[in-house]
Amino acid sequence: MAQPAASPGAAGQQYTTNPPRELPTRRGTELWLLAFATGIVTFAFVLVQANQEQELSWSVVWYGLAYLSILSVAHLAVRKWAPYADPLILPCVALLNGLGLVMIYRIDLAQLAINDEATSNAPRQVLFTVVALVLFLAVLIIIRDHRTLTRYAYTFGLIGIVALALPALLPSSLSEVNGAKVWLKLPGFSIQPGEFAKILLMIFFASFLVAKRDLFMTAGKRILNVELPRARDLGPMIIAAVVCLGILVFQKDLGTALLFFGIVLVMLYVATERIIWVVVGLSMFFVGCLIAYQLFTHVQQRVANWIDPLATYDDPGGGYQIAQGLFGLGTGGMFGTGLGAGRPDTVPESNTDFISAALGEELGFVGLSAILVLYLVLAMRGMRGALAVRDTFGKLLGGGLSFAIVMQVFVIVGGVTKLIPMTGVTTPFLSAGGSSLLANYILVALLLRISDAARRPQQPAKPRPPAQAPIADAHTVMVQRPQPGLDGGHMR
Repeated sequence: MAQPAASPGAAGQQYTTNPPRELPTRRGTELWLLAFATGIVTFAFVLVQANQEQELSWSVVWYGLAYLSILSVAHLAVRKWAPYADPLILPCVALLNGLGLVMIYRIDLAQLAINDEATSNAPRQVLFTVVALVLFLAVLIIIRDHRTLTRYAYTFGLIGIVALALPALLPSSLSEVNGAKVWLKLPGFSIQPGEFAKILLMIFFASFLVAKRDLFMTAGKRILNVELPRARDLGPMIIAAVVCLGILVFQKDLGTALLFFGIVLVMLYVATERIIWVVVGLSMFFVGCLIAYQLFTHVQQRVANWIDPLATYDDPGGGYQIAQGLFGLGTGGMFGTGLGAGRPDTVPESNTDFISAALGEELGFVGLSAILVLYLVLAMRGMRGALAVRDTFGKLLGGGLSFAIVMQVFVIVGGVTKLIPMTGVTTPFLSAGGSSLLANYILVALLLRISDAARRPQQPAKPRPPAQAPIADAHTVMVQRPQPGLDGGHMR
């Protein structure tokens, strides 16, 4: 067996230099899981075509191969630029995105059967998926170390606030869709800048909390055995509350306000580990919601639809959409009607806000629960990388990005199932729409970058040079210099 290389040390001693143990990258596992996800998506396409068109065509095979090719490019990018990244994150995203494409395609078929001039959203969603993967690759290539983002934290924060506020400042003709001013209408397409603003603001808050962590750890007055924060340290929380109320007032978007405030609150708790910040934050949010309910009619309408959607079933902007979604979930029952065998097209916006109701109808409680578990696995793997990374900024950013996925799913699925008032937040990777898909692929790229840093083996420390013996203990040799004019001790 080969022995480790040895080097001479002091006093004849030797020290060995062992090479670092190579950790498995698990990229092979990721590739097999991506192939498995592609197989599920292809089989789902087969079921939709069999139930909707009563025939099968070779287009299903081409769809499957094209999707596998797109995912293979993403896999090769991860293998090259983030080789130690978590092997489960990308397959979870691939399966969710694929199921979303299948359901959007299925709803397109149902709408085209009723109206030949109906808009087909599936091709646009495929195009957005390709563009999202391009951004995914760009993030992995450009951001080689997530810690470099702290250099531009305040710039990101300023851009995020401007992007969040821009639709509210523009005229309704350039920013309003379905009553919510969250869009930026550009020639040929529209975009929701708030989807990208949440990522920029998470980077800013993570960097800010790392720099100012000691301030938030300092306790103020003690009331009823509870150490309250100091009043001067409540600035960021007050700013977050004001921003959320501004979103409610000007953009009429309860979902974005709830999502933004929840992310800030969780990141603050992770940074300080003080539960009092959660109590203070929730109290401020509930007070703000009560004020908004008293002042704005659209908030009152959302609450009325939530309490009893059948009572406002026929009212404009009433509970028709929620009621239809609940009817679809009830029709699906435990195991669903089968892909392509339901009526999700009877629910308004079934390919965007209510796509979870469409999936619940055709896949049933079991299928919808499996999708929610898939989101949970995705978030948990992101959290795992955040906990394992060595720097505080990476922990906060990874935790915030992972929680954003869970929070967004809770807000939209909770609204569809009447657990909380309905909001306009999209379902990550499932809903039709380019802004959400682009932003969430950027989010996933950052999670992979953080998990790569967490799992990458540390470089071994260079061996210290051997200690030199003291000059007093060094071996000496006496040398006698020959006298001039003498040769071998004899005179010439």
